[in-house]
Amino acid sequence: MKVLEEILQECELLAFDLNFSRAKQWKSEDPKRIIVGYLPIYVPREIIHAANGISVGIMGSGDRKQIIKGDAYYQSYICHLPRGIIEMALDNNLDGFDGFLFPAICDCVRNLSGMFKLSKKGKFQRYFDYPQNFDPNIGGTFYKQEIGKVIDDMFAINGIKITSEAINHSIGLYNKNRFLIEKIYEIRQAAPWKLTAVETYYILRAGQVIPVEEHNEILEQVVSHLQNERGEPMDNIRIVVSGSFCEQPPIGLIKSIELAGCYIVEDDFMLGSRWIQGDINATTDNPLEALADAYINQSTFSSAYYDVGNPKGKRLVKLSKERDADGIIFCAASFCDPALLDRPEMQKECDLAGIPHINFQFHENTGQFKVIKEQAGTFSDSIKLWA
Repeated sequence: MKVLEEILQECELLAFDLNFSRAKQWKSEDPKRIIVGYLPIYVPREIIHAANGISVGIMGSGDRKQIIKGDAYYQSYICHLPRGIIEMALDNNLDGFDGFLFPAICDCVRNLSGMFKLSKKGKFQRYFDYPQNFDPNIGGTFYKQEIGKVIDDMFAINGIKITSEAINHSIGLYNKNRFLIEKIYEIRQAAPWKLTAVETYYILRAGQVIPVEEHNEILEQVVSHLQNERGEPMDNIRIVVSGSFCEQPPIGLIKSIELAGCYIVEDDFMLGSRWIQGDINATTDNPLEALADAYINQSTFSSAYYDVGNPKGKRLVKLSKERDADGIIFCAASFCDPALLDRPEMQKECDLAGIPHINFQFHENTGQFKVIKEQAGTFSDSIKLWA
């Protein structure tokens, strides 16, 4: 078993490899293998795995690529993520990908799917929609049809016919993946000093670009290491970060929050890895129905998710209490309409529950965090003194 520091270094390199070298190497080992890229947040990765594919999360270019050509494709008053991804596509970072899925997050991502189609990036480009009716006979049927379209897209590339057995096997692997990730969050809830939020981020983001089997091995080793003492407890408050479900915050921002005296015990970074809560049925004759049922009944909450009958503000308050958090930081990307439009209602629920909160905005290539650190530090001190 590798030492934890070595694992973390490898995960950091994997997480920010904008050429996706490991995924492309994996594909090169078998002519029937395919790479399907997807944007945040959630897609049913199980069906890609069952089609002899690897699902690769494209989380943007962050501060590791200067945006030049991408700025010509989008107006200035939208979030940074689509411009960074267009830049990656035009700079050939995404060459070798067979297809792309654009989940129904917002209009910017919808437009990005059209740009990829016009630019002929990949063999298919699909805007992946989600049901807004949660009746299994309506929304469930619709969702199975959407999944079926992706299966047809992949079959047209490598000719592999997906079987129920293959999907069930893939569901089992991702069930294990989600279980191990949740185990890490549980350990961090009890002892957040054992693994920083940045280190946790590296581990989860690395899982977006490597086979799930390899990521499960990494997670198992991390969980094993966390049984031992590591780090020292500090006089930090415990906070939940909400609003960063799509465009990812810079690592410097996460570090700044931690250095300001906050343990991040819950967040919505890499939310697609944790979207389904609990296990999906992996022993059914109809695994597509199991995937649809899990989406309808076991999804977490997000501003990109329609949940009129299950308000996300109340769910955020519930999650905060479950994590024994002292406060909530609303941390949304600049111009992120879903997060920013939801925030007032979510703040109202926090006020009703007596949960302290602050908010700020970022974009993925933000370079200065002094103001954010000062704001988070003031928030931490105020809770220590008066909460």
